[in-house]
Order: sequence, then structure tokens, then C-alpha cells
Amino acid sequence: MVQHCLRRAALHALLERDPTTKANAVRALHARAATGEAACLPHEDIAEPPGLPGRPDRPPLVSPRLLRPRSMQSEEGRAVLLHALAHIEFNAINLALDAVWRFAGMPQAFYNDWLRVAAEEAHHFTLLVSRLADFGHAYGDFPAHDGLWEMCERTSGDVLARMALVPRTLEARGLDASPPIRARLVQAGDLDSAAILDVILRDEVGHVLIGNRWFRHLCETRGLDPHSTYLRLAEQYRAPRLRGPFNFEARRDAGFDETELAALVAQAESGAGQASE
Repeated sequence: MVQHCLRRAALHALLERDPTTKANAVRALHARAATGEAACLPHEDIAEPPGLPGRPDRPPLVSPRLLRPRSMQSEEGRAVLLHALAHIEFNAINLALDAVWRFAGMPQAFYNDWLRVAAEEAHHFTLLVSRLADFGHAYGDFPAHDGLWEMCERTSGDVLARMALVPRTLEARGLDASPPIRARLVQAGDLDSAAILDVILRDEVGHVLIGNRWFRHLCETRGLDPHSTYLRLAEQYRAPRLRGPFNFEARRDAGFDETELAALVAQAESGAGQASE
């Protein structure tokens, strides 16, 4: 017997403030959906409640410029890094849940995809928090920033903009950042933390691929060219200019075509040129 509306249950999980409870709820919802115990009502309009997203009182959220990197040669420095990654994954849970409940009228597969993403992000968060505990720290011990959710709020009125600028832009940055971070962890002898990065990168390729697939689906249904549409949306919603080096192999695996990769390089070179003037 179906007892839960998948989209309403996703909203309930998004409102949850305790990170561990949220992660467990998301993984349980994904399991229920897989067995048919949670139905999806794609065309139901759900009013947005106050209190989004649910999150704990800590960590304190500050401007990104106030967050200074620390050496990974020290345990404290690696703990700061793991905390930053855990914060990204916690936000990624919220981003995926928001896509599930917010955007009515999408195909059933859309909701299934983003619920799966939410469950995998919850797994990543759990891995990082467990590793953080090995260093004597917990999520909330260090300050963090709110850039991911800010873009989520900006794109709340258009699923096309959300697909363009959250998975394909902000989350895709992780594809570029993971290899050099992993290399520094290995150099510091922290193979356990590096192994978690391997899991995250593997899954994030799939998450960005999902974003690419739905972005192109929406462009096709609206009769839009995906390349020019992305550039327009990036300017309209003030998306950050991405800087290299880029993980071209992972980006290709995640569904970016050669035209998009060339535009990415040109944008980075243009930004570098402006910065040097």
C-alpha cells in the first residue's frame, strides 16, 4: 500500500534541520520509492513553506573570502578540508531534494533521478562526517559559506535555469577540483580521505550527467539551442566564471560536448585576461 507522496516526503526531508536525521530520511525515502512504497504526483502544485532549507545552527555561514585554506600536511588542515567537503555534500542533499518537490509537471524519471542523487549525496555526507570524527571533529565545528543554496534560490522559478546553473555549473566544479585535492591528500599520506574523494568523484560524474540530460530535454521541449541558452542563463543569473584547470575527461563522461568545453576554456581565458589588466 502506497503511504507516502514522494515529492511531499522530499519536502519534509528538506525541512529537517538535523543533518544526520536528514541524511537517514533521504536514504530511507529512496529505498521506499524503489519498492513502490512512495508514489510520485508530478502535477501536484505544492506551496513553498517557510524554513527552507532545514539546517542546523552550526556551522556559522560567512563570506567565502573569510575562509582561508590550510595546509593538508596537518591533521587540523585536513579536518578543515573534510568539513568544507561535508558542507558541500549537505548542501547538495538540499539541492536535490528541492528539485524533487519544487518543479511540478516533469516526467516521472526526473523525480527518480534527483531522489537518487539526494540519496548518494547523503551517503557522501555520512562518509565525510565519519572521517571527520577520526580527526576529533564534527560537522559544524568550522565556518562555511552558502553559495550553493544562494544559486538554488535564484533559480527557484525556472527548472531550466536550475538544471543549467546548479548541476552543470556549480556541481560540475567538483569534477575539476577533486583530482588535485585527492593528490594533495595522498601526498600527505591520508589515503582514507583520498578514497572518499574517489567515491564522490565517481558519483558526481553521474549527477552532472543527470543535470545535462534534463537541461537538454528542457531545451528540446522549449525549442531552444542548448549552447546559446546556457550562455544567456549564466549571464542572467550571475553564474560564477569558472577557472581551470578543467577535468575534461570527467566532464565528457558527464555529458558535456566539445562545443561546451571549448566555450568553458574561452570563458576562463577571458576572465584571466580581464583579471590581469
